[in-house]
Amino acid sequence: MQPMKLWAGRFQKELDKKTNDFNSSIAFDSRMAEEDILGSMAHAAMLARQGIISDADGQAIRDGLAGILADLKSGALAIDPDAEDIHTFVEGELTARIGDAGKRLHTGRSRNDQVDLDDRLYLRSLAGPLRAQLTELIGVLCNKAEEYAGAVMPGYTHLQRAQPITFGHHLMAYAEMFLRDIGRLDDAVRRMNVSPLGSGALASTTYPLDRKAVAKELAMDGVTNNSLDGVSDRDFCIELSAALSLVMVHLSRFSEEIILWCSWEFKFIELDDAFSTGSSIMPQKKNPDIAELVRGKAGRVFGDLTALLTVMKGLPLAYNKDMQEDKEAVFDAFDTVKMCLTAFIPMVDTMRVLTGNMRKAAAGGFINATDCADYLVGKGLPFRDAYKATGTLVAACIEKGLTLETLPLEEYRAVCALFDEGVYEAINLDRCAALRRVYGGPAPENVRAQVKRVRALIAG
Repeated sequence: MQPMKLWAGRFQKELDKKTNDFNSSIAFDSRMAEEDILGSMAHAAMLARQGIISDADGQAIRDGLAGILADLKSGALAIDPDAEDIHTFVEGELTARIGDAGKRLHTGRSRNDQVDLDDRLYLRSLAGPLRAQLTELIGVLCNKAEEYAGAVMPGYTHLQRAQPITFGHHLMAYAEMFLRDIGRLDDAVRRMNVSPLGSGALASTTYPLDRKAVAKELAMDGVTNNSLDGVSDRDFCIELSAALSLVMVHLSRFSEEIILWCSWEFKFIELDDAFSTGSSIMPQKKNPDIAELVRGKAGRVFGDLTALLTVMKGLPLAYNKDMQEDKEAVFDAFDTVKMCLTAFIPMVDTMRVLTGNMRKAAAGGFINATDCADYLVGKGLPFRDAYKATGTLVAACIEKGLTLETLPLEEYRAVCALFDEGVYEAINLDRCAALRRVYGGPAPENVRAQVKRVRALIAG
């Protein structure tokens, strides 16, 4: 016998078993059991205060729900997989325990506003720990950036060596990205943290509900302002999934660089053995599989976002069963990002930075060419002429297998008579990076100041 449906009465036949399985959401909305119970406890307390049900029934309901929650947490009670959804299971179990009083719980409430409330409460509970993971990652980046604030490396555009920066500066670029991710997550939670309870199925109710009191008990910032919107809004699921998608964009970009840096062609870093794998046939291999998996799982989270947008794009007001599809997508997005961060944070924390290889790459890429041109500008030559002269020197270095640092002074003077011994100091890579003191630039003092600022932000 299938459990009693909340909508029984209108129908003369039991739902077909296969159709019931297709219709059921218990497999995934059972995750919201605690939020469903807490929402129901607040609703019952309000019903009693408003005189809609008796104080005795209100207390019996709250006590019964508290007992169900305790038994679920202890394992004494298991969720029935044949229940239609978590709401049906909880209400059925409550009625079995306390009798007719349990049947009064749903007064002035629909599953439409109930499930929307559960969604909001549950996603709020997921956002906090994920925010903490992002904060932890930023802290790791700050520590590494401070340690390598003066480690010169090539900065790239088009994957071509471009200008000298420091490894600390590069890491803090990702810290800024993850700070924005935290801001987006906070914004989404703030907009989400209002209660739809009292919206009913779509047109509220004739009972004198105190919606604001329920919201306050549930630590929500207010209530939804329109009953139709209250039950049909899933913007918060989409917005959270979009924020999570951007987290994955940033993790994926960082992973791509880590994968490049691990290669023998770069060899800027080496990952700890605990975060690498080998080959089944090539004994020399040390593969950055964790970074590759993070990069690959970005597509999964993007798919969750696309699924939500596609589900919602054509739905008329108010509630439609299509909206049941919101949970699996947004839950999966949270689960995937959490899993990626859990592996990614210690991988970055334990990686070994090969500063000598970074410096060697910086020296061999003519990334001080702009500084060479700026040296001539300082001598009074127009920048465009200085640019052309430096380009000629770079071409000569490539032809002769030299660098700007090793090119003889007479070669410089053959291109432009304004060159003197001072050019070698001007193109010194450490000096080139150190002089980029413009706010936001890679000078070591700037990196340390940025680390201090970011640490204050994540601590506050």
